[in-house]
Amino acid sequence: MEKKKGATYGQCRFCLSNGYHKDIMKEYYVNGTREVYIDIFMECFNLYLSTNNVLSTLICSSCVLRLREASSFRSMVVSTEQQLLATLNEKDTVFINVGDLHGLEIKVEPPAVKLEPGDSESAIDCDYTSYEEADDIDVQATDEELQACGREAALLARFSASEYHLPTRMSLYSSPCRGFAAHLDMLRGKIVLPKTIEALLQEEQERSAGVKVYITEKLAHIQNASVILENSNVTPFKSRNKSGFPCFYCRNIFENLDKLKEHQQTNHQKSEIKKVLGTYGAECLIVYVDITNLACTLCFEPIQNINELKSHLTKVHNKKFHTEYPDRVIPFKLSTNNVYECQVCGFNFETFGSIERHMNVHYRNCVCSQCGTGFVTKYRLKVHVKSMHVGGSFPCEICKKVYTTQQKHKNHVDTVHKMVKRFKCPKCPERFTEYFRRQKHLVEVHGVAPLRYKCNVCDKAFERRYTLSRHMKRDHLEERDFQCQLCAYKCFTNVELRVHMVKHNGERIFECSVCKKSYARKKTLKEHMRIHNNDRRFACAVCGQTFVQKCSLKGHIKTHHAEYALP
Repeated sequence: MEKKKGATYGQCRFCLSNGYHKDIMKEYYVNGTREVYIDIFMECFNLYLSTNNVLSTLICSSCVLRLREASSFRSMVVSTEQQLLATLNEKDTVFINVGDLHGLEIKVEPPAVKLEPGDSESAIDCDYTSYEEADDIDVQATDEELQACGREAALLARFSASEYHLPTRMSLYSSPCRGFAAHLDMLRGKIVLPKTIEALLQEEQERSAGVKVYITEKLAHIQNASVILENSNVTPFKSRNKSGFPCFYCRNIFENLDKLKEHQQTNHQKSEIKKVLGTYGAECLIVYVDITNLACTLCFEPIQNINELKSHLTKVHNKKFHTEYPDRVIPFKLSTNNVYECQVCGFNFETFGSIERHMNVHYRNCVCSQCGTGFVTKYRLKVHVKSMHVGGSFPCEICKKVYTTQQKHKNHVDTVHKMVKRFKCPKCPERFTEYFRRQKHLVEVHGVAPLRYKCNVCDKAFERRYTLSRHMKRDHLEERDFQCQLCAYKCFTNVELRVHMVKHNGERIFECSVCKKSYARKKTLKEHMRIHNNDRRFACAVCGQTFVQKCSLKGHIKTHHAEYALP
């Protein structure tokens, strides 16, 4: 199937058909007209779709046509209703003040009554005894109002008293119209027009019953973020880059956090926060904040972390958060010693980029449907899918490796083949090809304290965060996440799984140039070549005899030195 421009392959949210569809959350322009399908859907049907990240947000072309037809029909109905109401407003109208009955001034259209032959003026007054019998009714009407009421009475006179009669105020409360009487009491003392009566009734009902008002996901995120930013001393910023810290309000870049804080206090007001947040889509609304020396600006009480701040604002200052939506304010402590501590789990990281990637573990706003990996934003999820689940199209001409993006291809060529030294020492002119080589240089030459990652279980320390993570999975958690589809074998890494898969489908492509034996792995061929090179690197500690392979040494010890063999 040919991919359409601006379309994504998946399942339609409305009819469940598979194909290349449009996203209901995005903007599309059709013949110069802007279309956002989720807005059109909610406007037409007043239904709220679930915001679960697992569910599809796509819509097929057939459902788009149906949605457009529904929108056109709705627009026609609204236009027709406006024309009818405009026609009514042009006619003569009167106001009847029904004194103590309900205290309402109701706009009444004079009905057009056709008098039958034999109707007389006496018939006009025949049914008004029901009003006169009510002791607490005070009807004050002008000549014009009386004339209109007379025409109405002429119409009512054509029905017998047994078939039709006007209710009194007390009879309304004891009749099936009790709800109507209650609505009238709610509107006591108000001037009500036909266009506003329904809205007034609904407003009063919601106020008296405490009905929850539903808001969109974007408005909920804006409300949650603005409450935190407006009532605390946190410093919002965009994702840090090589040049420094971009300002959250104007995107100017500052080399350190102190200059960023000074700039925001001088040039920006907290009243701008909601306006800036409104420029983001619901899925991209993410705010990075520095919470160093965090405190509430309403009572100046120091706060330990962002969760305690939310609890404090809710309990002490009666601020409201929409807890049904996930957090979009990501906390950091931006230190000057190049050590970044995660404010959720306490782990340390040597770069801002590494802790930024780590936050995907705690804020899983968008989850990959293929591997279950979570990400802070939808953009990071798209980058992950493109790099991990989509085949690459940028091959290296030297080593034939294939990369998914041109930037990864360039980084590979510069680092591996051109040996470009991108990492400069901050204390001397020396440059390095890898970050960890620079760190080793700083420790050995300049005496910088080495980075050590300590295990919380066994107190072992590691130089790299990745090594600590691998240690936790292997030695403590035993998380063998990779399983062979052809047998029961499980392993810790994808590399180990690829090595194992050679047993099932690996071809013997590595051939010995001496004896023409073939092997499935290059490592096995290297071990075999020791035989031809007489590389006897394994020596017996008892008798000194040497062997080419370690397994041969073990067999020798078991046979000739059984007392030294391991059990």
